[in-house]
Amino acid sequence: MTQVVHADASWLPTADALFEQYPLTPYLRENVRKGLEPLLQAYAEDTNLNANGRARNLANIHDDLRRLQAISDDRERYPEIRNVEIKRPMFILGLPRCGTSFLHAIIDGDPNVRTPLMWEVAHPSPPPEAATFDTDPRIAEFDAYIEREFGGEINELLKAHPIGAKIPQECGSMMTTSFHSSNPCMMSHIPGYYSWFLGADLTFRYEVHKMWLQQLSWKNPRKYWVLKIQEHMYAIPELLKVYPDAVFVQPHRDPTTVIASISQLIYVIRSVAYDQQDKHALGQEFLHLWHDGLARIMAYRKEHPDLPIYDMRYKELVADPVKAVGGIYENFGMEYTEAARQGIRHWLAENPAGKHGKHAYTLEDFGLTVDEIRDVYADYIETYRDYI
Repeated sequence: MTQVVHADASWLPTADALFEQYPLTPYLRENVRKGLEPLLQAYAEDTNLNANGRARNLANIHDDLRRLQAISDDRERYPEIRNVEIKRPMFILGLPRCGTSFLHAIIDGDPNVRTPLMWEVAHPSPPPEAATFDTDPRIAEFDAYIEREFGGEINELLKAHPIGAKIPQECGSMMTTSFHSSNPCMMSHIPGYYSWFLGADLTFRYEVHKMWLQQLSWKNPRKYWVLKIQEHMYAIPELLKVYPDAVFVQPHRDPTTVIASISQLIYVIRSVAYDQQDKHALGQEFLHLWHDGLARIMAYRKEHPDLPIYDMRYKELVADPVKAVGGIYENFGMEYTEAARQGIRHWLAENPAGKHGKHAYTLEDFGLTVDEIRDVYADYIETYRDYI
């Protein structure tokens, strides 16, 4: 017998009520609505959310609308922001736990590279300025917020994923403001919204993404933008509509070594929102979710073999990071300066492996086996066998 889920939307505002509070431009409002309404419906259907989970999800909706409103208002106040050029941005793709965050962080050591930092994505207005970029009071404000938000869970999170004001932020935290991002699926089990996301045209999210880069670049430009999140793999055609000169980097790693790790991270992230979690169900959810993105980019690459993408081995990245980054720069004709090398070495010295300890997990914790992962990811393993 199919279980009937009785949606409870009593704790949620309507999209119209939210737009009264955040008076976006008609174009933004029209396109945000396309994703906001399915998200609200999915939250209403998630009957397992506890009070903390409901409060967090509602706070995230308000925060995303607040930040989108802020950068939109700044564009009206300073029209020149619209004219900022974003040239040849680099997007780091790949499965989670394949060194993508590590690569993003060490490349940020290059003084010619601009990555979005966590503090400025959290508080983008007024636009950050080069002269005060390291002393802006929003830096301390962000770190204090993280301590309040995650409390005792912060140590577990730091074992798996870096968090801090001056750490490069993933694109998901910018793209959630378009309400066309899969990022909410990390925080809550919302299959209805994920189904909507899989069928959506995601061009709008890259229009919003570009608004963000223009905002952050206006008074603090650098030579290269380097961006990162796995969910770009779902939407390469839409990304290229907005950034036709984009280039890509994809580290590769055996998926049997990463699925348990990312499942544990999601389990920790969701722990404040649910009184109980079914680890086996979570393992199945993310076993397939990550493969969905890989399948899409593999299909796109098969049809477009000229896509400017650099494949690299995770093992080589961690064995010699300075050399590995050099391979990226050489491939795309970028200048690999001594200052860039020194910046990477400095980051490595300040952030040794295991700095925050290691979290413990096994495939069995999530009801998974090596054979099951190899079966689901057989297409990926076969295609990139030489890299994993």
